[in-house]
Amino acid sequence: MDLKSWGEFGLIEHIQAGIQVPEGITGIGDDCAIIPQQTGRETLVSTDMLVEGSHFLMDHITPYQLGWKSAAVNISDLAAMGGRCVGSFLSFALPKGLQQAWIEDFFRGYKELSALYDCPLLGGDTTTSPDRLCINVTVLGEMPSGTSVKRNGAKVGDWICVTGPLGDSAAGLQHILQQKPLDEAGQWLVDRHYLPRPRIREGMALAAAGVHAMMDISDGIGSDLRHILKASGVGAEVDLRSIPVSEVMQKKCADFGWDPLELALSGGEDYELLFTLSPEQAEQLTVPHHRIGRIVAGNALTWVGGAKDYVGFRHF
Repeated sequence: MDLKSWGEFGLIEHIQAGIQVPEGITGIGDDCAIIPQQTGRETLVSTDMLVEGSHFLMDHITPYQLGWKSAAVNISDLAAMGGRCVGSFLSFALPKGLQQAWIEDFFRGYKELSALYDCPLLGGDTTTSPDRLCINVTVLGEMPSGTSVKRNGAKVGDWICVTGPLGDSAAGLQHILQQKPLDEAGQWLVDRHYLPRPRIREGMALAAAGVHAMMDISDGIGSDLRHILKASGVGAEVDLRSIPVSEVMQKKCADFGWDPLELALSGGEDYELLFTLSPEQAEQLTVPHHRIGRIVAGNALTWVGGAKDYVGFRHF
């Protein structure tokens, strides 16, 4: 069986099989591992890798943008659990010929994004690569014991919500790949792709409000919602008419013939938060959000208002 037939999460499940996680620790299967401490806190740990050619194209991204995004996509994992940032570790394999100015600009972006979230760089490792740039970031966060929001808490009757519009990042990527002329609106979408802002403050507020399940939107709702459903043992109905999209994205889709729902549900890299909570909780919620559906019994994901199945981004 090759990796494509296995799939990213089939591979993860295979790796996870047989691993004995110490009692009280949450390991593989969520946005972060959770390690309890003796001080009434729990430590959150997440790691992610960015590989040239798979996650970014050196000819289309500036070193500043890449540094910013490398930190942002990892800090977003802490937001997905409701955590506060503690620090990060950065390791990368540098191809020969990379100039000092490129590295300096990369770290300028990395440090500026990290400073916005009080997430200092604490260490890491460097080595050489024979051909392409590889970046690995590990982030540390913390929460009061037992308060991290996992994927497995969605309940039948919950509302399904997101913190902001979807598809802007995917539209920005299409702008880049199709080399569309960049007006102000196009640049805004490209910035949404290259310079995402993790929803740390929203995640902390949602955790404090007691939402039942949460994760960040990295691979698109079509993929990410399924992770919550599988972990929680429930199904969902998503109203396609309720999917929030920006006016900028809608206009560009009309201009270039792009499908806004395809970008919003399958494009990914929005780094908004996807969460579930009861209708009663929603009435008290102060965090801006959009209701897109509800949790139902069973295990099926139904797209109300359309016949197409949106599957999201797949790594293999």
